[in-house]
Amino acid sequence: MVTTPVTSITFEEYLTYDDGSDFHYELVDGKLELMNPPTIEHFLIAKFLEQLLDAEIKRCSCPWLCFRESGVRTGRNKSRLTDLCVVTLEQAKELLNASAVFESPPLLIVEVVSPESVKRDYRYKRSEYAALEVPEYWIVDPLKAKVSVLLLEDGFYEETVFTDTQQIVSRIFPELRIIVEQIFTAGNLNQERRD
Repeated sequence: MVTTPVTSITFEEYLTYDDGSDFHYELVDGKLELMNPPTIEHFLIAKFLEQLLDAEIKRCSCPWLCFRESGVRTGRNKSRLTDLCVVTLEQAKELLNASAVFESPPLLIVEVVSPESVKRDYRYKRSEYAALEVPEYWIVDPLKAKVSVLLLEDGFYEETVFTDTQQIVSRIFPELRIIVEQIFTAGNLNQERRD
């Protein structure tokens, strides 16, 4: 079991924090929270979505970038690690030689749910991302084989749930063509892979 020696830390200290391990932490109300390593399914789904979003960004010639495992500051002493986030080129340029923790809201955040992140992804991150005014937040849930797309309306998220052969509807990527089962097939090594 790993314990973090730091009991309280500021956001500024978090940006340069290094305990000599390869562990990843989120900052929650001044305390470091250790993130468990993702499963292979989680990695495969995140990789598939990153490639999909990168291709759509390129196809549309949008001045955007998609990043995996970057940070987003969600409070005074609070920072979350995203599975994926889409930001503008300008946002990325601001952090070119700094820690990849965005302080302005990304255009889109995607979180892939794992057993220990259910409450964090559905409750805490949902309210923090809404308060930060992230326009679109996807909760990709392989545990329930569904994708929740949350669109910001008047400071709160309006949620639409997609399952099975339903096509995901995105405001940030209105021409994106992807059905839910394609996402979960990408995370399944027992099925024939097409990538």
